[in-house]
Amino acid sequence: MSTTASATTGPTKTSAAASANGGQAVDLEEIRERATKLVTDLPPRTTDRKVFRRAQFDAGLAWVNFPAGKGGLGASPKAMQVVDEVLRAHGVSANDLWVNPMGIGMAAPTILAHGSDELHELFLRRIFTCDDIWCQLFSEPSAGSDVATLSTRAVRDGDEWIVNGQKVWTTLAHVARYGMLVARTDPDQPKHRGLTYFVVDMHQPGVDVRPLVQITGEAEFNEVFFTDARIPDAWRLGPEGKGWDVAITTLMNERVALGGSKEGRGSGPIQDVIRLWDERRPTDAVLRDRYVRTWIKAECLRLTNLRAQANRRRGGEAGPGGSVGKLISAELNKEIYELAMAILGSDGLLYPEGYKGGRPEGTRIYGGDPRKSFLRSRANSIEGGTSEVMRNILGERVLGLPGEPRVDRDLPWTQIPK
Repeated sequence: MSTTASATTGPTKTSAAASANGGQAVDLEEIRERATKLVTDLPPRTTDRKVFRRAQFDAGLAWVNFPAGKGGLGASPKAMQVVDEVLRAHGVSANDLWVNPMGIGMAAPTILAHGSDELHELFLRRIFTCDDIWCQLFSEPSAGSDVATLSTRAVRDGDEWIVNGQKVWTTLAHVARYGMLVARTDPDQPKHRGLTYFVVDMHQPGVDVRPLVQITGEAEFNEVFFTDARIPDAWRLGPEGKGWDVAITTLMNERVALGGSKEGRGSGPIQDVIRLWDERRPTDAVLRDRYVRTWIKAECLRLTNLRAQANRRRGGEAGPGGSVGKLISAELNKEIYELAMAILGSDGLLYPEGYKGGRPEGTRIYGGDPRKSFLRSRANSIEGGTSEVMRNILGERVLGLPGEPRVDRDLPWTQIPK
């Protein structure tokens, strides 16, 4: 992201973070000891998940690169690897990202970077513990890939803002307590410069959440209507009119969350194919070749993510490089589950026993029935930025290629054809 907590590199055992930790550098061995004490005092397999997460936050082991008192220790992001090693060894899974992906992966770093101390106190701990689920309110019916053309309006009324408009494709809005909202506050400015970023209470009057049933039969997505909904100005993130800069922080984190992985070899979506292969033992040579090639691609992506995470630990920011993992994972996930359907053969055409739709309380990219994952994976190359947008970002910001013509960039939003 453009502005997350920065990290300072140093010797292998030490991360320089004196200013955020009372003037003392944080030793990685000390962090390991803290994590070990946590799992010793509160064994994860027998401790309520939320109780454990609250203790983890209070110990500074939620996001160790965040400042002390805000879920971290002011350490280098590399220290999180130490925490993860200890927690995973004691049976702590990473499925909280399925429960609260927008909160943990996107809202927390955005609030830290752009929010006041009061907002840090109000939101960060409850995000990490999943006491409050979050959603992201960016896309609109007429503003998908070009989010900056959005038309939802926020008009100032004293110490509050009055919001009217519609958002769409909002994952988990039906269970979210809070949302990250970008609205237009100055329509006479160019599209990127008339936006402001807010935290919005999803349970207040004037917020109407309606389900959008997907091809999976579930309504994980929603459309959200705002009718004279009010937001206190204290819940604004960043300066008025600078919402696009704040949104970039969220978007860069979103792409890292969607595309990155901290897990080991053979993990992630490819594990569903590995399990199917072991169960079915196909003898077709062409299918076997396809299976091996897909496994190799998945392993290359995992190693690429590890390298990106190492770069991020040194630099402390996600940046446009997060688009690499997002692009490749989105396209590879579709390929993986197409292979799963080929292994299943005619069984892939049938709903599994007990299959049900409804409105889920979390989102899973993998680990369920591969037939459902096949259908769900079709959205991977759309959500969080389409693959076409990711290629543009990589071409322009990573490779330095000339940008595509953008004739409306400097036009007032009111003059852009709609």
